[in-house]
Amino acid sequence: MEIILLSGGSGKRLWPLSNDARSKQFLKILEDENYQLKSMVQRVWRQLQHVNLAESSIIATNKTQVDIIQNQLGHTVELVLEPSRRDTFPAIALASTYLHTVKNIPLHQTVAVLPVDPFVQDCFFEKVKELETLLHQSNADIALIGVKPTYPSSKYGYIIPATNHTSDYIQVQSFKEKPSELEAEQLIQQDALWNCGVFAFKLGFVLSLLKERGLPIDYYDLLEQYDTTPKNSFDYEVVEQTENIVALPYDGYWKDLGTWRTLTEEMHHPQIGKGIVTEDCKGTHLINELDIPITVLGVPNVIVAASPDGILIADKDKSPRIKEIVGHFNHRPMYEERRWGWYKVLDHLKIDENFEVLTKRIGISAGKNLSYQYHLHRNEVWTIIKGEGIFVQSGRLQVVRPGDVLQIPIGNKHALKAVTDLEMIEVQTGSQLLEEDIVRVFMTWEEVEEHCYA
Repeated sequence: MEIILLSGGSGKRLWPLSNDARSKQFLKILEDENYQLKSMVQRVWRQLQHVNLAESSIIATNKTQVDIIQNQLGHTVELVLEPSRRDTFPAIALASTYLHTVKNIPLHQTVAVLPVDPFVQDCFFEKVKELETLLHQSNADIALIGVKPTYPSSKYGYIIPATNHTSDYIQVQSFKEKPSELEAEQLIQQDALWNCGVFAFKLGFVLSLLKERGLPIDYYDLLEQYDTTPKNSFDYEVVEQTENIVALPYDGYWKDLGTWRTLTEEMHHPQIGKGIVTEDCKGTHLINELDIPITVLGVPNVIVAASPDGILIADKDKSPRIKEIVGHFNHRPMYEERRWGWYKVLDHLKIDENFEVLTKRIGISAGKNLSYQYHLHRNEVWTIIKGEGIFVQSGRLQVVRPGDVLQIPIGNKHALKAVTDLEMIEVQTGSQLLEEDIVRVFMTWEEVEEHCYA
């Protein structure tokens, strides 16, 4: 069985911790068995390793998430990158052609698709394994996993079974997306299941659908034509248009951690970061990524979340409304994780139309390096404040330590490798202070050392 994990979206419902650069699946809020904070994607990847599915898994994502995925999961995770953000049908189509063209997976092989952030136990992934046998036994085109509802929710889609289903699996009759609570109650009486976004098919099934739509089944050809693919969800474009579908009921623990209420329900402690939450704040959680303390006094059932992007104080029941508000926000992310570490924007000042100043605090993990690069529109000044590293500029290498100040004019090639965990303050000045203003010459430190000298 091959696994396609879908990693996309911006998770605006979990603002200010989530943004366009750091979606909800990357927030380190959940504790592992060693009481270390982990993200949803780290948790799911560990579970896939437990059930021996990680080696046959690829992640379909976009280029904005590459650095943070590699930062959290390592550089050996196989990624399929969308040229542009579209929807789940194009993403699954591209990943399927990758399996066909690049990995040479046979057409009869089963492919399971699932979101990268379900909150489940390991037994859920054992259930995913059963989809392969179910496809063969039932001769269905698509096999789903449906969660047995624990209450009539209007937040989820429902899988409605046909009347003639077996005890092991159901034949799917239709789907109902986010019904009212009254409708949901009636659906549950009909043995309907929550649709958790997990489905499986034989690789040849999706490739044949691409042929029918006049789309290539070669990965490299589809990459070039990606913007011509239907911008629809896989559910709408394929699942709802397919007649022969079966589903496996799952009655174990499953939760969508898409709101502050559901996410905080899985936190082991009511507080992460600096601050105080008094005892009379029943049901209140504080998550503080800032270096200043926050005190919450006598306010029950609220989420207080603070990051460089902003501060949220909200009643947990009302917190999903944040998506409507921040949908209009258009400022740059103030915190990002990268393949080499992280950075936090401390200040951004626009003097006039032709001159800006941007100040960042940057952390580089031991052994990692910034690429050998130059900029077309900005000067930079780096002040080392922690750790030891090797700095290169215009071909010359030098050791740097706390207190060293490095001047980098426009057009000068430069890079930095952290010997130990290293931090610095970077001040950018120029006419266009954009993340895209980077011309990369070398990515690896081996290439830097080969072309530079002490």
